[in-house]
Amino acid sequence: MAEYTIVSVADVPDQAAEVGMDPDHFEIRFLRESLDLRNFSVTFERFGGGWQPPQGHPHRRGHRHTIQEEVYFLVSGRAQGKFDGEVVDIGPWTAVRVPPETVRSFRAAGEEDAVFVTIGAPQAGLDDVEFVPDYWTD
Repeated sequence: MAEYTIVSVADVPDQAAEVGMDPDHFEIRFLRESLDLRNFSVTFERFGGGWQPPQGHPHRRGHRHTIQEEVYFLVSGRAQGKFDGEVVDIGPWTAVRVPPETVRSFRAAGEEDAVFVTIGAPQAGLDDVEFVPDYWTD
């Protein structure tokens, strides 16, 4: 018999509050455990459009990893990514690869939500994350 796993993203708990983000303006659903992934991670992320967080807010932070490389695939909306200080505009149906050591952060660009599917490998979990506060300064 074939082995596979099917998961509705809506059935995976939103963990925005657990990772220090505002659930009114951000949504993050880690699919690794629900899909029983062994070698990589998949995450659904929604950045609320038309909202600028105040200074000191967790949405202004960036992050990097020790070992996990990530690919961010923008499914809908428009976004900006910031990579080691360089801001880049990202359109829908665009993939961005980020090596572990590069500090990165994303936000919606415009009034529409920016929705990403993020793939990371090797699977490392939250222990591999280093946060950089106040990464967005504007």
